[in-house]
Amino acid sequence: MRTSKTLMWSGAVAAMLSALAWTPQHHAAAPIAKPNAIKSSGWFDATATLDPATTPVYEGDAPMNFEFLKDMRKGDALTLSKYSLGAHSGTHIDAPMHFVRDGASIDKVPIEPLIGPARVIEIPDGVQAINATELNRHRWRGAPRVLFRTRSSLRGWMKSAIFHRDFAYIAPDAAQLLADAGVQLVGIDYISAEQFGAPAPMTHRILLGKGIPIVEGLALEGVRAGEYDLIVLPMKVAGHEGAPARAVLRKRAP
Repeated sequence: MRTSKTLMWSGAVAAMLSALAWTPQHHAAAPIAKPNAIKSSGWFDATATLDPATTPVYEGDAPMNFEFLKDMRKGDALTLSKYSLGAHSGTHIDAPMHFVRDGASIDKVPIEPLIGPARVIEIPDGVQAINATELNRHRWRGAPRVLFRTRSSLRGWMKSAIFHRDFAYIAPDAAQLLADAGVQLVGIDYISAEQFGAPAPMTHRILLGKGIPIVEGLALEGVRAGEYDLIVLPMKVAGHEGAPARAVLRKRAP
């Protein structure tokens, strides 16, 4: 037999459930925003398209080859592809292992340097060597990540299958300044940050020796100098020195 208190409690619960169930559609609760969620709008794709007809390959590196094993357009039940390419094809990341004997492989590169604020610096077309003097002509200090937009973007070289030896590169003295300043990541818009034919890969050794990933082959044709958010994530290949990556940029509010 129910007591009066039990009846009163049951009635209160029923009233609450009834009120919750009645909430009209136009008063529906808004979706809860995830803290620090990355907005999906306003991003610019800074990744070179991998295509043997239009993507440069560093002289002597493995060629790109893409083929269809099965193709629905030719009557197959599905489409299935095979990719063959070098680890440093198109837009890619060099891990420390590339030039540091006991350096981290690409799957061990931390996520933190690869995501966050970045500064794009425009280097004039007439400059091939980004040395310390040239670097100090620009406002680079204080930037956690530095990306160089050079003659390669101005001339569209990341969309040309012809390999150009006279691309702009980061000289060792500039690399040392960046490393000493604690820059977390350095990027450039051609498929190497090192001078073609350099007697020793000092730029790579300086940056990678400090654990600073190098992004090469960025597609920056439509990007101007300024402050951006950067996301650049490589394929997670176990035990190797580099991998192709997808890079996106978004202009930061002033």
